[in-house]
Amino acid sequence: MHDDPDYHGDLVFIARHLTPTEAHLLCGRLSAAGVPAQIADANLVQAHSLLSPALGGASVKVPEDYVGRARAVMAAIQRGDFELADDFDPGDPPAGV
Repeated sequence: MHDDPDYHGDLVFIARHLTPTEAHLLCGRLSAAGVPAQIADANLVQAHSLLSPALGGASVKVPEDYVGRARAVMAAIQRGDFELADDFDPGDPPAGV
C-alpha cells in the first residue's frame, strides 16, 4: 500500500492513436475534465511516422483511480457532447488581440 496521498495507482493505457496530434487532443480533453493524463511514445511516433503502426502509435495513459472517469470522457467525445453547433458564433475577439 502507498502512503503517498498523490499516488492514484499505476498508469493504465486507455487509448492508442496513430498520430501524436490525436493523442494530444485526447490528453488535453482529459486534463480539462480533471483526469491526470500522460502521453507515451509521441516523440518516437512523430520522428518515425512510417513505423507508427508497428510501434502501436502514441498512447494515452491515466492512473488506475481515474480509468472510469477517463472512459466516461471518451464516451462523451464519441457521442459528440463537446461538439459546437453548426451556427456557433464565437463573436469578435477582445480588443487588443
